[in-house]
Amino acid sequence: MRQMGASVSWDHERFTLDKANNDLVTKTFVKLYNDGLIYRGEYMVNYCPKDKTVISKSEIEYRDEPGFLYEIAYFVHGIDKELIIATTRPETLLADQAVAVNPRDKRYKKLI
Repeated sequence: MRQMGASVSWDHERFTLDKANNDLVTKTFVKLYNDGLIYRGEYMVNYCPKDKTVISKSEIEYRDEPGFLYEIAYFVHGIDKELIIATTRPETLLADQAVAVNPRDKRYKKLI
């Protein structure tokens, strides 16, 4: 019987935002761009599960489709209120780890 394991080299531990990591990511993206493997557009907007890639705004064919707006109430710990979140994709609501609010919006001052 064969066994598989993992070995961690703590001497090579790095923080995600270390300068060496950032420099390597920048160098890699520049090389991919120069090699013609990626391009720079306005911005990425959608992930295509069929093609398993990101599709830019310029590659999308827009069409209106009927939809539904779902709302869910999150109870806020420490205050006797709830925060209503609305979305067209309810499958993401129960997995939310955090909710961002505008700090200048008076409605949410007590939540910050």
